[in-house]
Amino acid sequence: MEEDCCATQLIYGDGEFNADGLDRFVKEVKLAECGVSYGVVAIVGPQSSGKSTLQNHLFNTKFREMNANSVRSQTTKGIWIAKCVGIEPCTIVMDLEGTDGRERGQDDTAFEKQSALFALAVSDIVLINIKGYSNYALIINAPQPELMRQEMFKRSLDEQDKPFLETFFQVMMRFSFPRKTMLMFVIHDNSKTPFQHWHPGLRKFILNIWNGVPKPQAYKSTRFSDFFSEEVVVMSSYEEKEKFKEEVAQLRQRFSHSISPGGFAGDRRGVVPASGFSFSAQQIWKVIKENKDLDLQAHKVMVATVRCEEIANQKFNQLINDGGWLALKEAVQIGPVQGFGKRLSSIVGTYLSEYDTEAIYFDEGARNSKRQLLESKALDFVYPAYMTMLGHLHSKALEDFKVRLEESLNKIEGFTSSVRTCTQSSMLEFDEGCADAAIHQANWDSSRVRKKLQRDIDAYVSSVCSAKLSKLNGNYEEQLSASLTGPVEALLETGGKDTWASIRKLLNLETEFTISKFSAAVADFELDKETIAKLLQHLRDYSRNVVEKIAREEATKIMIHMKDRFFTVFNYDCDSMPRVWTEKVDIRSITKDARSASMKLLAVMAAIRLDEKPDNIEKVLFSTLMDGIVNVSSSQDRRIGASADPLASSTWEEVSLENTLITPVQCKSLWVEFKTETEYSVIEAISVQEAYKRSNNWLPPPWAIMVMVVHGFNQFMLLLK
Repeated sequence: MEEDCCATQLIYGDGEFNADGLDRFVKEVKLAECGVSYGVVAIVGPQSSGKSTLQNHLFNTKFREMNANSVRSQTTKGIWIAKCVGIEPCTIVMDLEGTDGRERGQDDTAFEKQSALFALAVSDIVLINIKGYSNYALIINAPQPELMRQEMFKRSLDEQDKPFLETFFQVMMRFSFPRKTMLMFVIHDNSKTPFQHWHPGLRKFILNIWNGVPKPQAYKSTRFSDFFSEEVVVMSSYEEKEKFKEEVAQLRQRFSHSISPGGFAGDRRGVVPASGFSFSAQQIWKVIKENKDLDLQAHKVMVATVRCEEIANQKFNQLINDGGWLALKEAVQIGPVQGFGKRLSSIVGTYLSEYDTEAIYFDEGARNSKRQLLESKALDFVYPAYMTMLGHLHSKALEDFKVRLEESLNKIEGFTSSVRTCTQSSMLEFDEGCADAAIHQANWDSSRVRKKLQRDIDAYVSSVCSAKLSKLNGNYEEQLSASLTGPVEALLETGGKDTWASIRKLLNLETEFTISKFSAAVADFELDKETIAKLLQHLRDYSRNVVEKIAREEATKIMIHMKDRFFTVFNYDCDSMPRVWTEKVDIRSITKDARSASMKLLAVMAAIRLDEKPDNIEKVLFSTLMDGIVNVSSSQDRRIGASADPLASSTWEEVSLENTLITPVQCKSLWVEFKTETEYSVIEAISVQEAYKRSNNWLPPPWAIMVMVVHGFNQFMLLLK
């Protein structure tokens, strides 16, 4: 199938740019795939000079041609574009409207200048089509001297081509940073004048026009060769078809690989990558239409910036919708993903590589800048997934630490060594996971999550340590409580003289023994001295509190203990045998002893004496309650008695309030109650003793015996008889 040149009008006759048409043309000829391996050829020249005809034969295009039988008129309006068929690499050709058309008027050169400037800005090769005449050859072959012949040649060219060339060179001054363009002068000659006669005169003619064009200060000393390379091609006219086609075929071969070194445009510079050609052409025409100076270097950067941004946005959108990324994102929401970093690096790297490939021919500064933005944007986009992955690694490492620590402690391994080993294992596991999750495009810092993991491990260790210490402390508290409760209760119930001394000794022995065992147990926790001191002090305080609690509980039962003590002493002898209330038993003395024993018990229970401070509680109680109680009747005597009564107080001398178990007033009240409740037993004992006496005294009184003897003597004697 014959390849289509896809001829498209690029700029309409009214100067409107056909952007949609150019975009379609670029897609149809697949220009964007060419990178910088493409060329652009434009042809300019006077109207009806055969520009379209030359291009159609030279490049196999299908531009509209003028009918040779009609009147000379405008054939091409505006600028047309087409692909050269059969020429490699891809070559784009533009056919420009004639420069001297009557249709626009003799003075309307605006579009002529704009189109010429546009052709220079976008083309690598510009064909300048010149239609020669036979009188040129006559002038050249005339026998006049050389100077006269050149002057006549110049006058002949001035008639048609000088205005066009002056316009062409003038617009060149509009470039702030011109590109180097190949100018190919194609002369159609009806004569048989040899090429060597054309070239010298034409070159001098062109240079004269160049030198005569007004130049800005920046280009005053610029040479023609700085802007252009030139070539002169002399061809037969189209009327000599066979000769014309043969010459066209030869020239066509030279256009193959025209942009390669040694080709027509081998030394070109400032090439816009093919993917940016459409945008570049639009912007150049926009600047030209606005009658602004055309800075090709700035334009090149601008085109690169826009195109690279478009490419970057395209790659970013592709990344967002990438199937692999979406699957990875979904997977990491559920749990940790093995090979996360490698997979994510591959996905991100793919689109960065595609960007590099598509933007490789654009300006380096703009390209690198947009690549950095694309990379930054892509990394910001995937960063939350990375943080989610780190979150999973953190959770897994923490849970594994808890399991390892529990297993280690269940094996009765040391707490600190277990914590150290398990921590190292979990942190290593986390670090390996972070290394697997990292991507080579970014140096993301996982230290914050790592520090959080360390803090969470430390917090968990602290809680476990606290729980273990609390449990350990509780066990030793139970041991202290068990070892103190029974003996202390027994000592308090005994209520002897050395009760509190014995309690203090017991407390000290049990506390120090427990503290010694506890210190050995907590040694593996590697606690600081201050913490250990607090724990030991806690046990000391606890043991003291146990004793105080027992004492306070026993103090609430003092009446029971006093009565038990009283009845024990009162009802049983020193051999613990029940007493028999015979007449020989001194009930009063026994009662006093029993009450004295109960009084001593009350004195013992009146206050806590763990600090080994002396007090007068027992002495005050005995002197007040046992030695005698003053019965006061009158109110005045009551006031005197109250002030003289040492038990009329709520505190004991030399005993702090917190160590007071039974106040003096309470002791007095308890004693009255105690006597009341034990008085019956004393009275009953006395009654029993009296009854015992009566049962052992059954003989009548002596006087009765005497009476009986006197009155019964006679009967006794009678009986004897």
